[in-house]
Amino acid sequence: MDAFALALNDLLVNTFHDILKLEEASLAKASANQLSINEMHLLEAIAKGKDEGRSITDIARELSITLPSVTAAVNKLVKKGYVVKGKHEADKRLVIVYLTREGKRAETAHRFFHRTMVNAASQGLDEEEKAALLKGLNRLHQFFKDQKSLTPETET
Repeated sequence: MDAFALALNDLLVNTFHDILKLEEASLAKASANQLSINEMHLLEAIAKGKDEGRSITDIARELSITLPSVTAAVNKLVKKGYVVKGKHEADKRLVIVYLTREGKRAETAHRFFHRTMVNAASQGLDEEEKAALLKGLNRLHQFFKDQKSLTPETET
């Protein structure tokens, strides 16, 4: 690897590691060590449904995990008090998941963490630099999407 590739590799690895550690610390603080990163991602997916909630199927599709895995994770979150389950008004066969007050609080705190991170990363950049950053990160994201499509599906 040339000097640029080595520097970029170190930056990507260290940034990923630092984000993960900070996210875990923020999550531990916001949930009194009750939530895992995967559970928080589940809360994020549920929060997208706002007051209408989200179906187990929609959550599974968005997170690319199986229905039984979502059901098991939702049941854990119900026991922890972060979500409640209900039936769809029109189709009683559908289970709809809603955030509780505690679930909304944890999701809001997590969203604040992300907003703070994005603001710090973009502070002081002009429009051209922001565009270049987004272009590079989009390429990186596409690489990961392409790699994911080449590997067998695994549970998150």
